[in-house]
Amino acid sequence: MANLWQWGLDAPTGVYKNHAMSADMRKAAIAQTLFMRFTRPESGYGKRRGENITIPRASNLTVPSNGTLDEETGIPVDKLSLSTVSITVKEWGRAVEFTNFARDLSAVDIPEAHRQALLDQMAQVLDVAAAAAFKTAKVKYIPTGPAAGTFDTDGTASTAATNNLNFFHVETIRDYLFQTLHAPPFIDGDYIALTATKGKRGIIQDPKFEQWNVYTNREAKMNGEVGRIEGIRLVEVNHDSALSNSKGTGSVLGETVIFGRDAVASAIAEDPELRMAQPSDFGRKLAVAWYGILEFGIIWDTANAGEARVVHVTSS
Repeated sequence: MANLWQWGLDAPTGVYKNHAMSADMRKAAIAQTLFMRFTRPESGYGKRRGENITIPRASNLTVPSNGTLDEETGIPVDKLSLSTVSITVKEWGRAVEFTNFARDLSAVDIPEAHRQALLDQMAQVLDVAAAAAFKTAKVKYIPTGPAAGTFDTDGTASTAATNNLNFFHVETIRDYLFQTLHAPPFIDGDYIALTATKGKRGIIQDPKFEQWNVYTNREAKMNGEVGRIEGIRLVEVNHDSALSNSKGTGSVLGETVIFGRDAVASAIAEDPELRMAQPSDFGRKLAVAWYGILEFGIIWDTANAGEARVVHVTSS
């Protein structure tokens, strides 16, 4: 820490020094943190409820090709398949220390500077954790050409991406979510796509993007907007630790997740918060930390129709 309380000496001869200091503390910028807002807190869980929460799931019944009955035949009995997924919470936190000497003599507010830095750190750490849960999706999509891509449904991308995300790929994934997986939209009939900056760039540089926006939003590209593409709302993410800008052959691909409703759950036993430590060394040493008990988990860890809600655009 810079010693902001040590002042240079003025003297009757020589150069006089100006000790005026701004009242504002400037801090470094952080990446956007977006993933947590798209998770769903699980109800019925909190303090004194154990270290994990079990989420019950019901699969769809088989739809018969013909549901009519014969007069002398009993009604066929189907069996509902039930399953569960469990999320185990963990403790999360980091701390910083400073001295009472620094707090009392510094020209700036030392505790406030630490508080802001910890809040920023907490947001970034938990954002990466939430993103990791989305990326455990079983359904992977690998762009292999301007108008070609591969779906893998075992949770692992089997090939390398050789093309960036573009309009064709977004349309293909939308159709897969809607037609093949029957995934319910996230909000107002739309799916959500969180895409790295490179993925966004691949989309808006596609001539089809300009054609799509000619009548709805002519200034979309000039303003750097992505907006909606055929039932998908695209949101740019500049947090490289959450979504990579260097996936695929020659780092061609911007990593992306596209999802519907009930994609990822958050189990929270104790909300993340700032805590002040008890002073030590007779009050000379102080510390503050952020701390919480929580975890994120994908709800449907399958690639089955009616269950899977997330498509992860990535590369081997």
